[in-house]
Amino acid sequence: MLEWLARDGKLLLTTRAVRSFGYGFLSVILAIYLGDFLNFDDVLIGVVLSATLLGGASFTIFCSLYADRIGRRKMLIFLSLLMASSGVLFFLTENRAIILFAAVIGTLSPTGGEVGSFLPMEQTILPQTCSEEKRNSVFAAYNMVGTLAAAAGALFSGMIAVFQSGFVLGEAESYRVMFLIYSFLAITAGCLYLAMSSRSELTKAQPQGPKKRLSPESRTIVTKLSILFGVDAFAGGFVLQSIIAYWFHTTYGVPLEQLAIIFFVANVLSTISFYAAVELAKRIGLIRTMVFTHIPSNILLILVPIAPTFILSMAFFLGRQAISQMDVPTRQSYTVAVVAPEERIIAAGTAGIARNVAQATSPSLSGYAMQFVSLSSPFFIGGSLKILYDIAVYFNFRKIRPPEEAHMK
Repeated sequence: MLEWLARDGKLLLTTRAVRSFGYGFLSVILAIYLGDFLNFDDVLIGVVLSATLLGGASFTIFCSLYADRIGRRKMLIFLSLLMASSGVLFFLTENRAIILFAAVIGTLSPTGGEVGSFLPMEQTILPQTCSEEKRNSVFAAYNMVGTLAAAAGALFSGMIAVFQSGFVLGEAESYRVMFLIYSFLAITAGCLYLAMSSRSELTKAQPQGPKKRLSPESRTIVTKLSILFGVDAFAGGFVLQSIIAYWFHTTYGVPLEQLAIIFFVANVLSTISFYAAVELAKRIGLIRTMVFTHIPSNILLILVPIAPTFILSMAFFLGRQAISQMDVPTRQSYTVAVVAPEERIIAAGTAGIARNVAQATSPSLSGYAMQFVSLSSPFFIGGSLKILYDIAVYFNFRKIRPPEEAHMK
């Protein structure tokens, strides 16, 4: 299986799965734990979610500047240790200051997906583990594995009920055990990074150090992409998976066991869409695939709080998830395809930083909007901004194509 993918590439798929499993269950339980057991109000929940993303942005900046100087593997292991430390702190304490610190250092993804500093480094390594012809496929596989693992993680959040009934743990203690499991997963990922080869570092065929500056042409492309990706991420920060889980829990009283199933199905639907995105991109190109699937998904997002019943609201949400992630592998592949190989870590890092910084600001605003405007207002804000982003991407990049699309009209 995946004979065309080098061993380092397979290890990266495995680490992605391990991390995403943890992200999957934390994204379901995090906001509920903060609200129900630590008595955080909506605004403070938003602040903690923002802190998780702000920490990811900060470490992404550091990694983009120094990963190729220090070593990519060393940096990934260091991040794994921070991730493990964060889970331990959430397990041990209810102190608000320490919780906020743990959120900053620990890559606690409230989105259910990858938002931290692991992502740009792994995206930089992945193209070195396969041929250019397989680049879109490896990014699809990378995201498919991550989303399937996140789906399994979301389903695993239902284990909290098992901990209470089978192990006679209190409800709050059962939630805290999940943070300890998160730490174990982080240590497992760190061990997998230790097994990677030196071929994951900057290749000899490239200059001895990464380019400190992009070429003028690449700089223009990366700047525009980063700004637009930032808008998309800012909009997405209003409707993180943790916030959506909290909304269903608060609006309809959906218990955690049902939320686990809902988000499992949602992530499975997202997974199916990744390879569909690869096939669609072969026919109409990466940019059109990104835009033409993303706009309908955001219309469905806006319809979620408008629906008069829980069943219809859930149907709109699942329909949205079935197509909303088709832009992810295509966006990642496009970013590294339109710059030179030695510019990839800067391009991926810059785009990642823009996304993380922008997304870090909106959960706190989302919490404010939920508390003082309407619990449903984040859906309208996030969906509308995302549609504007899609339109801007299409008109700015429809004529800038990666090498393999040179023949397309």
